[in-house]
Amino acid sequence: MIDRLGTSLKDALKKLAGKTVVDRVAVEELVKDLQRALLQADVNVKLVMQISQAIKTRSLEEEPPKGMSVREHVRIVYQELVRLIGSSGEVRLEPQRILMAGLQGSGKTTTTAKLARYFQRKGLKTAVICADTFRPGAYDQLSTLCGKINIPCYGDPNQTDARIIVRDGLKMLGSVEIIIIDTQGRHALEDDLIQEIVDLNLLTRATHRWLVIDAALGQQARDQAKRFHEAISIDGVIITKMDGTAKGGGALSAVSETQSGIVFIGSGETIEDLERFEPDSFISRLLGMGDLKALVERAQETVTDGEIDVNAMMRGKFTLRDMYKQLEALNKMGPLKQIMSMIPLGNVDLPGDVYDVTSAKMSRYRYIMDSMTGTELDDPSVLSSSRIQRIASGSGSSPEEVRELIKYYKNMKRALKGVRGAGGKFNMQRMMKRFGGM
Repeated sequence: MIDRLGTSLKDALKKLAGKTVVDRVAVEELVKDLQRALLQADVNVKLVMQISQAIKTRSLEEEPPKGMSVREHVRIVYQELVRLIGSSGEVRLEPQRILMAGLQGSGKTTTTAKLARYFQRKGLKTAVICADTFRPGAYDQLSTLCGKINIPCYGDPNQTDARIIVRDGLKMLGSVEIIIIDTQGRHALEDDLIQEIVDLNLLTRATHRWLVIDAALGQQARDQAKRFHEAISIDGVIITKMDGTAKGGGALSAVSETQSGIVFIGSGETIEDLERFEPDSFISRLLGMGDLKALVERAQETVTDGEIDVNAMMRGKFTLRDMYKQLEALNKMGPLKQIMSMIPLGNVDLPGDVYDVTSAKMSRYRYIMDSMTGTELDDPSVLSSSRIQRIASGSGSSPEEVRELIKYYKNMKRALKGVRGAGGKFNMQRMMKRFGGM
């Protein structure tokens, strides 16, 4: 959903940027393209019409800020899309208890472990309680996930009363800063499920009550959020599986109409695939404007000093030696596609194979690069056919694999070149001015 919607939105803005004159006809064409993209993402028709009218009115009636051309006035699209999604939920890095709610199959248990990992990365002592007594294997699943990241997990598979489990768990984990309680889900919002979570909310005196929603629900997420909110005053929503459905836009916009802000979105299966939701950053990445703030925060959490050199990524000379250092560091930061989306690439469309770097491939690349000379690592342009044949023989690889590495290097270099402005420098001021000081 994110990829398709982002591509559609960027294509619509590209068409506007290519116009000689931005008049009513051009604006109406832009609005139609935006409507098509949003409707395909399952955003409510009423909301689509509201944002369409707002963009059309502002584009034709507002004067561009001083020093900004009419064509650069597309910041209006960014602002209105942010307004469509609404504000994000509050997340504080302080001692708290978080009660997780949601229907069965929403990804609640996995998300509980991901959330624990998020707070752990922030330096907070975190633990979870499994209060799901309905689904067989729930405790085993959660304890296994938590075990991989050294997060304490309390539960009792033989106890059928979730209230007793939570009471005992709170006693055992009293000194922990962050306690996350995973509750049971059902196929529907049954009265006994609602009553149990009401009781758990009172028992835990939860700081936050966060609802986990499957993005595939689309606009139906509104009813689910409303029912849980009426029961326990939901103050945050986590939308999962954003990478596997065309209805993600519906879920995003539906929740924004309730009294609950979105706190996180999940778009992958690994323990690291949970992102803090910020409407402006989310829309910025959809439009190819990047999210440098999130990139810096991710790097600070996962990469130690000296492992990654931002200047090397931005300077004109980017070698194979540089590339491998960056890949090793980026691999620690999370999925490469997610990280690259945080870099403001503008209208640069990256080949899909730029992101296709698995751990196995990185190992193969290491063997190949170990067979290269210092000159070849620092100046890949010298890699002739004879050199490629020698490197392949020395690394136990085929010439095709060596060429694949070279191709990948060229794609990475082209991607980084797209980040730089005129003169080979990354022009942040120009980008910020263009998009209205985002």
